[in-house]
Amino acid sequence: MACKTISFLFFCFLFISIDSIYSQETDPETDCRNRWIHVRRLPPRFNLDLLPNCSEYPLFENFCPYLANHGLGPKTHHKSQSWYRTNPLLLELIFHRRMLEYPCLTSDPNQANAIYLPYYAAIDALRYLYGPDVNNSMEHGLELYYYLQENEGWIWSRNHGVDHFLVMSRPAWDFSQSVDVDPPIWGTSFLELPEFYNVTALIVERRAWPWQEQAVPYLTSFHPPNLGLLESWIKRVKASRRTTLMLFAGGGGVGSTPNIRRSIRNECENSSFSDGSNTYVNNGGGYDYSNMRKVCDIVDCSNGICEHDPIRYMRPMLQATFCLQPPGDTPTRRSTFDGIVAGCIPVFFEEQSAKSQYVWHLPEEMYRGFAVFIPKEDVVFKGLRILDVLRGIPRNEVRRMRERVIELIPRVVYRKHGSSSGLRAIKDAFDIAVEGALRRINSRLKAGDFDQ
Repeated sequence: MACKTISFLFFCFLFISIDSIYSQETDPETDCRNRWIHVRRLPPRFNLDLLPNCSEYPLFENFCPYLANHGLGPKTHHKSQSWYRTNPLLLELIFHRRMLEYPCLTSDPNQANAIYLPYYAAIDALRYLYGPDVNNSMEHGLELYYYLQENEGWIWSRNHGVDHFLVMSRPAWDFSQSVDVDPPIWGTSFLELPEFYNVTALIVERRAWPWQEQAVPYLTSFHPPNLGLLESWIKRVKASRRTTLMLFAGGGGVGSTPNIRRSIRNECENSSFSDGSNTYVNNGGGYDYSNMRKVCDIVDCSNGICEHDPIRYMRPMLQATFCLQPPGDTPTRRSTFDGIVAGCIPVFFEEQSAKSQYVWHLPEEMYRGFAVFIPKEDVVFKGLRILDVLRGIPRNEVRRMRERVIELIPRVVYRKHGSSSGLRAIKDAFDIAVEGALRRINSRLKAGDFDQ
């Protein structure tokens, strides 16, 4: 009950009234052409009323402590201005809060180029995944659909939902159970409901085929409130001494079944350069590792111990040249974006881990400039050593790749709500996601490419 009391007090100060937001005049210098968004009014049972249940699921973590600071979580320490113990589940809440600051909001749906649905889909899914409604998981989303039909239904029906978008803070796999499965297995059927086929879903991991899904970055723990703090962090990243060649922060890989995480652990535990030392200079211009203290480092994040403790993994990432990003239960990882924030060059083992996912934030044509790709099959089944690949990259190329990674930092960070005007001039993960959703919706409306 204490948790609910705390949450209730939190709700009282969470959101500025949507009416007061709409009553504010748009800055005349802001170009809102083709950018107008209407925030659909939903009853709190679809968003805020879900938050007091933060401790109700014994098989899922209690996320009540991370509701602080409008979903950013508690600060990592009392003097911190940019670093929080952020729970990735709360992207929907953070996105909602940021949307209320969007400069081109309109109270008139007819003026809007897009309709934002402030529905906390992943939080609502908990009752189907871990709670009392597990046997009704194919119904997830129907209550929302019926509400949209029965209340100002013309907003939905005029474009059959094509101009609507929402955010989902769990991988698509968790919402992709077939509606015909009986008995239910893992997941809900939200993304399989024909009723929502036309809606654009901004999701942390998309499937390979459905067009309605678009991946957006996972939350990191870095949420700067002003330009000075962002620039200060980037300066620190640039100056950081890279004394570890490659790093893996994560769990898994301890069983006997061959997989990429097990191969990484085995290589790290037995790693050394070809002469048995930490010094290697490739005659063809490969990277000079004479300053390396470690060939490979592992930050054990088993059982979720790193999720709310960024200090545990950010310091090692700042010291590493390459950050290994193997797939786990699903292809993508929050750690990919933690590593980018630390200026650590990502090493991917599946195309679905990032290249074909985050095309708005990490354009596909840029990948060779900031990331390394090593097919996992070559490592697991053909004996290819990750070390041999990385040490063969020329030092100038490594330097250029790190520069490109550092340039990406603002694009993958969700800045703090209420941030300074100077920082707002730089597009962050939220800005890029909203712009992408608007382009996608406009393109589909012009093409008439949707189900009616």
